[in-house]
Amino acid sequence: MAAGLGSLLRECPLLLPQNREGSVYEGFVTAQGRDFHIRILLPLDLQVKNARIQCSWHLKKVLGEYQQILKQRLQHSLDLVRFMVELKTILEVALKNTPELHASPPPQYYNDLIRDIETLGWNKVVFIDPGFSTIKIKAEDSCGRDHLITLKLNSKYPTEPPDCLVDLPVQFAISWIPQSSLLSIHSQFLAALESLKEFWNALDEIDEKTWVLEPENPTRSATMRRIAVGNNISVNIEVDPRHPTMLPECYFLGADHVVNPLKIKLNSNIHLWDPEISLLSNLKEVLEIDFPSREALKQSDFSMDCGICYAYRLEGAIPDQVCDDPRCGQPFHQACLFEWLRGLPSSRQSFNVIFGECPYCNKQITLKMSMKKV
Repeated sequence: MAAGLGSLLRECPLLLPQNREGSVYEGFVTAQGRDFHIRILLPLDLQVKNARIQCSWHLKKVLGEYQQILKQRLQHSLDLVRFMVELKTILEVALKNTPELHASPPPQYYNDLIRDIETLGWNKVVFIDPGFSTIKIKAEDSCGRDHLITLKLNSKYPTEPPDCLVDLPVQFAISWIPQSSLLSIHSQFLAALESLKEFWNALDEIDEKTWVLEPENPTRSATMRRIAVGNNISVNIEVDPRHPTMLPECYFLGADHVVNPLKIKLNSNIHLWDPEISLLSNLKEVLEIDFPSREALKQSDFSMDCGICYAYRLEGAIPDQVCDDPRCGQPFHQACLFEWLRGLPSSRQSFNVIFGECPYCNKQITLKMSMKKV
């Protein structure tokens, strides 16, 4: 996934993944010097041909008669990178054949925009490009957190609404009202921020009081946290932004002899979950643990370095495989372990599962590869 993401960023640097699985992408696709808002939703198997493409109405208008061709290219694209190359090529052709889209905004456009900025307040504008077509506006939620919204305006503003890009969970995509002023858009944004207050409070406490292994620098749209529990063991939680104090999805990573007791505690104590207290407090209660801080773990013999490449991060990924032998418990990057097992004469593979021996203790080790990797 890391290599594919690198290629995608080179082709579309403004299109970014919105979740850990790489099944949701949102941002802008650029053609002829113009940026168009787009959201791509991939199915669980990440097959591009079954993806759902959500375009801004500006992009739909530009593509027009080319939309059927685009659907055909989507069906035949092997991966997301190649589809985006196809999309950009088609978009370039569409823009060249629609010269009116390149027309400069009329003087009234600038008058209306300056008036709206003055009504909103220049102190809320953090960036505006020389062409007055891209504006970044800041907003502060009731807890003092700063947020940005990027607006891409066209020459018919305010009659036609701008494309908006915000750092919010994908479930909270905002439906912008046509003929909205900047003040109205800012008010809608503040309302969305307020609805996410408890969600960010819960994750901010986790970020502050535990060692979050992934994501390394979480964005406000990130709903997942992988939290260190101890040496070579962590828990991955997926928090519902709409119900942040409810029991999240939990997935434990580590050797069976340390993971299984935690699973038993979770199942046995689930009745203790109290939505009236914080997410972190609930996790401590039901798992019967006190999550160690980064400083405490670094002072112990805690290690998450891969036992094959001896590095913690490999192309953005951290070790997520581990030997189950209680005397070993060595962690590995999935990619490193895959290459190691594939090179062993004694290893064998059945569909997407590879069987072999641990490089350290020679215990039988099993690696289940994702369909995308295989």
